[in-house]
Amino acid sequence: MRLLIIGGTQFVGRHVAEVALERGHQVTVFHRGKTNTDAVPEAEHILGDRDRDLEHLADGHWDATIDVCAYVPRQVNELAEALGERGGRHVFISTVSVYAEPMPPSGSEDAPLVGLDDPSTEVVDGETYGGLKVLCEGAIAEHYTDAIIIRPTYVVGPHDYTHRFTYWVNRIASGGRVLAPDIAGYGIQVIDGRDQARWILELLERGESGTFHTVSPPPPITFADMLQTVIAAVGPDGTEIVSVDPAFLIEHGVGNSDLPLWYPSTEPDPGMNCSPARAVAHGFATRSLADTVRETLAHERSTPTPNPDGTGWSREREAEVLAAWDAR
Repeated sequence: MRLLIIGGTQFVGRHVAEVALERGHQVTVFHRGKTNTDAVPEAEHILGDRDRDLEHLADGHWDATIDVCAYVPRQVNELAEALGERGGRHVFISTVSVYAEPMPPSGSEDAPLVGLDDPSTEVVDGETYGGLKVLCEGAIAEHYTDAIIIRPTYVVGPHDYTHRFTYWVNRIASGGRVLAPDIAGYGIQVIDGRDQARWILELLERGESGTFHTVSPPPPITFADMLQTVIAAVGPDGTEIVSVDPAFLIEHGVGNSDLPLWYPSTEPDPGMNCSPARAVAHGFATRSLADTVRETLAHERSTPTPNPDGTGWSREREAEVLAAWDAR
């Protein structure tokens, strides 16, 4: 297939491009040329900003377009108008943040969606992100009859510039006493970006469509399970998780950028529990979390991924809070 990837050099899109090339497809990546410019050298690169340079896509025909970076419906509409039928089938990377809270246990893709007080907003933040993705999905339905909509949970693995999961891999691999929030029952679902990419391509190759969760298969794991899996995979002997009361962490100014995958709150939260049943019925499969942990660490040690947001705190700051916890 001839594939056009909007994005394609950073994390989710990069994995799609790399796996597509491995499977023998012809790949064009449209990106701004600002991040990982040496990524996927075997692909055709077209430089441009999707918000103002879509005329650079005036030539070319593709069998499918994979959009990993539309956040507002205007971007969906403008891309559809620029490509017309030349873009082929459409794949949109959405999010499980589209669901209204609380998400029912083992919720399906038919669970209620979140709304926006101001559907015209283009401010993308924690309050609007999910609602804007809902509007993007609605715009896709207006333009395409056989689209693939992917709703992932936390995407993890090599090249993860968010460092949310990578922080825990790197920190636990260095051993010692590891401070973590005491949210043992909080449900966590992740998807290795390479497994997601492979399955998206399998759907396209088989001509299938629909809306799907890309989440870790059952049984769901908790935050505590995740940390213990990381310890078993890469933790040195003697590595210890020190579970600290969230109220204590909040009192000491600890935030979710310090301890990622945790959202500061003293209220019980069941976390994520999205059903992958529909995707599994369409051939979705993943590697083990332990394999993802080991491969992420190997990648970080050979080619560290930039951490632009500074996710994760210093060992010095961790030691300071640990000492306060021990002395309480």
